[in-house]
Amino acid sequence: MGNVTSNVAAKLAFFPPDPPTYEVCREENGKLAMPGVTADKNMDVNLIDTKGGNKIVATFWRHPFARFTLLYSHANAADIGQMHELFYELRAHLRVNIMSYDYSGYGASSGKPTELNTYYDIEAVYNCLQKEYGVKQEDLILYGQSVGSGPTLHLAARLPKLRGVVLHSAILSGIRVLYPVKMTFWFDIFKNIDKIRRVTCPVLVVHGTNDETVDWSHGKRLWELSKEKYEPLWVKGGGHCNLESYPEYIQHLNQFINAMEMNSIRRSKQLTPNRSITEPKHDKCLRFKKRVAALKKGCCIVPKNRSS
Repeated sequence: MGNVTSNVAAKLAFFPPDPPTYEVCREENGKLAMPGVTADKNMDVNLIDTKGGNKIVATFWRHPFARFTLLYSHANAADIGQMHELFYELRAHLRVNIMSYDYSGYGASSGKPTELNTYYDIEAVYNCLQKEYGVKQEDLILYGQSVGSGPTLHLAARLPKLRGVVLHSAILSGIRVLYPVKMTFWFDIFKNIDKIRRVTCPVLVVHGTNDETVDWSHGKRLWELSKEKYEPLWVKGGGHCNLESYPEYIQHLNQFINAMEMNSIRRSKQLTPNRSITEPKHDKCLRFKKRVAALKKGCCIVPKNRSS
């Protein structure tokens, strides 16, 4: 059964660039680096062991005044060597750290791309963020593009204190990209339609209205099923691989990050006792009010050609 699922996943979802667009080497000082990539003292290259027995490459893009860290899971026909310009832009405009990684079998990561391996991959990267960079759930935003929405929602459903989730051209499930089925089959992959219901943090959905690969209805349904909805961004005329080129894309992401920061500040104030200097500590029992208002507010699954 597991092999059947893996085979379905490979046929539907994974098209790693061949050859990879980058290499990883070790410099004289022992640090890992990517030859040919513009030197950036605020970018670390990591080689991380996964539960699946693979070694995956992850890059940490540090912002000196970061508000949050974005854990970015990319789409199915790209590797992180192609995405440096995007990470530069996101880091600068959103004022966040960015942790990006290649799935098993992508780029310089070892192993084979399978649905299960993507789950092992993102779990290993999250553990690295905790242990090596001290990133807490409360300061983490998960970002999943296209197929990357699968590992993103897998992890998001397991982190109750997560700050937020961004779903970019996301899928309801693998089979639903090909056929408008109404039920979930056991052999389906990336069952986001079920996992989104277990995500408790604010969810921003970004989708193009003219997406020729993953219909807009996927994003719309994921937003409807979210417990804590943030105002979605439906990019008029946007396709599957070009949403970053629209000015409203970065503007809306910035609004989301700002909202998450305000959310964090409000939460911090709620958890801070407001006592006078002379008030005895045993006089009052603190009660914290629960938040009652929810915030409203590359790359093809089956690319028509491998060069896209």
